Amino acid sequence: MNEDKRHSGHQVPEHHNTYLTEDQIRELKRMEGFGWQLKFIRRPLFKPAIVVLCSNDNDSIGVLEEDGTLNMEPDVEIR
Repeated sequence: MNEDKRHSGHQVPEHHNTYLTEDQIRELKRMEGFGWQLKFIRRPLFKPAIVVLCSNDNDSIGVLEEDGTLNMEPDVEIR
């Protein structure tokens, strides 16, 4: 039996900027201008946060890297 490891925490924390670098914050604001939105933030232990954005049509996803670049071919498993 597979146990669901997800918990009831919010996908986007209320103070999400505390988990982002300055470059990520700047790029997130820019991408929001094109209709992209912050979908969720994964916070693995002892690793940088994984910031996932979704296009306005929910057709594309990308990971916002620490340097502010948007990785459209992320190596991350999305459920």
